[in-house]
Amino acid sequence: MAICYENHRPKTSTDRSSQNDGTSLYKCRKFLIPNISEIAPCSSFNQDQFKRPIAQKDEIWLKIREEARNDVEEEPILSEYYFRSILSHCSLESSLANHLAMKLSNSNLQINILCEIFMGIFNEDQEIRKSIRFDLSAVKERDPACISYVHCILNFKGFSAIQSHRIAHRLWSQDRKTLALLIQNRVSEVFGVDIHPGAKIGRGILLDHATGVVIGETSVIGNNVSILHNVTLGGTGKVCGDRHPKIGDGVLIGACTSILGNVRIGDGAKIGAGSVVLKDVPARTTAVGNPARLLGGKENPIKLDKIPSLTMDHTSFLCNSPDYVI
Repeated sequence: MAICYENHRPKTSTDRSSQNDGTSLYKCRKFLIPNISEIAPCSSFNQDQFKRPIAQKDEIWLKIREEARNDVEEEPILSEYYFRSILSHCSLESSLANHLAMKLSNSNLQINILCEIFMGIFNEDQEIRKSIRFDLSAVKERDPACISYVHCILNFKGFSAIQSHRIAHRLWSQDRKTLALLIQNRVSEVFGVDIHPGAKIGRGILLDHATGVVIGETSVIGNNVSILHNVTLGGTGKVCGDRHPKIGDGVLIGACTSILGNVRIGDGAKIGAGSVVLKDVPARTTAVGNPARLLGGKENPIKLDKIPSLTMDHTSFLCNSPDYVI
C-alpha cells in the first residue's frame, strides 16, 4: 500500500534513540528516505504521474535530483524538506507544481487544488515544459549567486514568479481570467512580483532578485532577456489597448528602470540602471539616464558586439564615456 507523503516523516536511528537519551535531532548524521516507488500523493489528481519511472533522458531533472541528494548529505536536517519538494517526485513538472502550490496556497486556496491546476497546465503545454528548462539554465549561467539548479527551484523567487506567470498566462489564453488574476495576485503577495497574466514572455528569462518587478498586460518580452529588480514595464496613463513595452531578444534591463508606453526595445539592447525610457531604443545600443539617451548620440549610437543579457555587463560602457562624473 502506498505511503501518503504529506503525512510521512522519514525516520532516523537518532529519532528512535532520542526517546531514551534525549539526543537532539540536529545531531542526526543520516536520514533514511523511503523508496520513491512507495510514494503516492494525498490528493486525487493524476496519480499515474507518481507511478511512472523517473525520466532518464531529462538531464536537468537528473542533475536536480543529484544536487538534492548532495544537499541532504551536507544538511541532513533538510532531508524531509528535500524529500517532499524534490526526491518524492518523478519529474521536474511534478516537483515544480507541488512547490508553487505550497508557496501560493493559503487558508482559502488549498494546495491540492492548485497542484492539480498546475500539473494540468504542464501536462497539456509542451512549450511551458521547455521554457521551464531554458529559464533554469538562464539563472544558473547568468547569476553567480545561483549555486545549483535545485537552489534555483527552491529559493529563487524570480524563477518561481516566472513559472507561475506561465501558468496564469495559459489560463488567461483559455479565457479562465478570474483564476489567472487570482494567481497573479497571489504571486504579487508572495514573491513581490506583479506580472499581468496577459503579458507574453519568451524563454530563457532571468528575473535577478525580482523584487518590485511590474509587467503590464500588453507587454511582450522576447527570449533570453535579463531583468533586474524594481523594473517597470508600464503604461503612460489611462489609455486602453496596446499600451505597454515590447522587449526584444537578448535585452538587459538594469535595476530600477522604468520603460513606459508602447515602445520597442530592440534586440540585444542594454538599458542602464535607473533609466526612464519613453521612446524606442534601437537594437544593440545602450540607453541610460532620465530621460534615457543613447550612448554615442541618436545619429551614430555606439553598437554592442555582445549580447548584454548573457554577459550581464552593466557598467563597461562608462569606461569611455566623457559624461561620467563622480
